[in-house]
Amino acid sequence: MGYYAGIDVGSLTADAVLIDEDGKIASYAVLPTGNNSQKAGTEAFEATLAQAGLNEGDVARVVSTGYSRARVREAQGSKTEIACHAKGGLYLFPDVGTIIDIGGQDSKAILVGREGRVINFAMNDKCAAGTGRFLEVMASALDVGLDKMGDLAFESQEELTISSICTVFAESEVVSLISQGKAPADISMAVSRAIARRTTGLAARVGVTDTVVMTGGVAKNRAVVKLLSEDIGHSIKVPDEPQIVGALGAAIIAREGDGG
Repeated sequence: MGYYAGIDVGSLTADAVLIDEDGKIASYAVLPTGNNSQKAGTEAFEATLAQAGLNEGDVARVVSTGYSRARVREAQGSKTEIACHAKGGLYLFPDVGTIIDIGGQDSKAILVGREGRVINFAMNDKCAAGTGRFLEVMASALDVGLDKMGDLAFESQEELTISSICTVFAESEVVSLISQGKAPADISMAVSRAIARRTTGLAARVGVTDTVVMTGGVAKNRAVVKLLSEDIGHSIKVPDEPQIVGALGAAIIAREGDGG
């Protein structure tokens, strides 16, 4: 049986997915990118092979994606994040129409057509505002674990507002709120609301359909998902592991023989 792999090397994590010739997911890995994106991609790929009990020779084709896709030495081809998220989102949710992806350094909204075809998309890649990095900086300012931010927000009792869309200025607002004695839960909810507000505008630019899927690390923040759902007026579906959708799409493209 042949296998196909997708490797997505982003700014914060390197993700790899291995699928078999029937398209079934055999294994996946999510690792920190660190300061060596090429090494991170290799380690993520090797982790999926180890989990599946396979060797590199068992993999017929590898396609890379993400910021550092050109540095993935195991890949025979590459594809944009937009195309890969569309393919991966469609695989997990066949009725998907809109995909909202919030990664480490950018956010994107994708309008998806038949067979995962990208009809339209919009990106925020000029500023870290509203991205995983934004959330990471705010968690650090609050001295709260990044994985705890979403749950903490649901304990909020007072509505606060973070008005700045710039990460640096927003961090200053958070520090000011802390100095005023505002509760971390209230600040966490304000941070989540700021991300949702910014992402709502991005989604509106491409069109919001009946089935909206959210991918990327920020999709693990339940508060952001809830607020964004309220803002766009649609429930949002989140994959069991939202960080691997791009790598999954790349693996599917590898299986289809595409990817340059």
